[in-house]
Amino acid sequence: MTSKTASEKDKELQLSSATYEEILSGQASDVYFERSLSAASHVKHHANVVAEVTLSGPLDPWVNFTGLNEVLNVLLGKNIDVYSIPEGTILPPRDMVGNPVPVMRIEGNYDDFGEFETSILGFICQSTGISTYSSRIREALGDTPFYSFGIRRMHPAISPMIDRAAYVGGADGVSGILGGKLIGKKPVGTMPHALSLIFGDDKAWEMTVKAAGPKGIRTVLIDTFMDEKFAAIKAATMFPDLDFIRLDTPSSRRGNFANIVREVRWELDLRGFNNVKIMVSGGLKLENLPELKAAGAEAFGIGTSIASAHPYDFAMDIVELNGTAMTKRGKHSGKKNIMRCSKCHSILSLPASMKTENCRCGGHMENIMVKMIEKGRLLEPYEHPEALRKRTLKELEAIRKVMQDF
Repeated sequence: MTSKTASEKDKELQLSSATYEEILSGQASDVYFERSLSAASHVKHHANVVAEVTLSGPLDPWVNFTGLNEVLNVLLGKNIDVYSIPEGTILPPRDMVGNPVPVMRIEGNYDDFGEFETSILGFICQSTGISTYSSRIREALGDTPFYSFGIRRMHPAISPMIDRAAYVGGADGVSGILGGKLIGKKPVGTMPHALSLIFGDDKAWEMTVKAAGPKGIRTVLIDTFMDEKFAAIKAATMFPDLDFIRLDTPSSRRGNFANIVREVRWELDLRGFNNVKIMVSGGLKLENLPELKAAGAEAFGIGTSIASAHPYDFAMDIVELNGTAMTKRGKHSGKKNIMRCSKCHSILSLPASMKTENCRCGGHMENIMVKMIEKGRLLEPYEHPEALRKRTLKELEAIRKVMQDF
């Protein structure tokens, strides 16, 4: 028996990610959609439906809705209409009287889109989880910059989605090359510990500063070999024009991370290096950030907690069949519009046939459901991630104002 060559063995590898062609053809869906539609294919029926997507859980105070771009891409060319709340919109999962708030509505023949339910939900469940967590970080840090560093913790096939969702949610930049291309920003990076291990700190710092160039942000990682305080002093003395020294102290050596930041800040200021800022990274979570910011951290690299943010449980349900309002138990039948008050930001879910202009606070209410696709055609060029991020920041500011006023 002859042994197999390396190239023959390579052909036996089975990759575990779906191609976009497989998603668009419905192969990334749960099998029961395919089986059900196939079984019904020989039965004469007219299933003109309205299906809505709502959030089942967890019912946090608000979410930042994202992932719509990929949903629309799957539904283009199909004889359906799609309405949705725009990406980057922040809203509660229940309205002011406790009714579910739909984020999307699809109108058309069920045969034209039903098999894509799995993919539609997958797109928005995970992306919304990441963007919402990123927005909560933005809310906690105010104007202090933070960057998405978490793609190494997830399957590389979805790294651009992770970076996009984090950026739309409020991150100031992303580490991924593909993510950077997607959002139209130069990816952000400092230096790996490997550089110091191979060349030593002094040479590694020199190479990093030189690579940044005169207009780049000069950031060196200082905790490969030395105590953070003495390494920070050494790096700042060697390169007085540094922008940041980065602390990536492992948890096994960390102790009280905020106290380390305070100590480093004290020693740098004492020696006149007030211009050298401190960036922190390494297993940071939302609850850690306020204390680290108060201690003197002026930038954050946040990885796993953003990339692995819990998905939200959106569900898609038929709410109207052939013009008659009907749905399953536990859901609200009939298609709906989502009204929002421009003054107090309150949300009201209403039957699409009903109109309201005034909120209980006296403000004006407007429908924020937008028609995105008509008969399979995208009605307007899709917004760039930068525009979506600006919407997020505007929405967060509105929430802050409402909280202050009330």
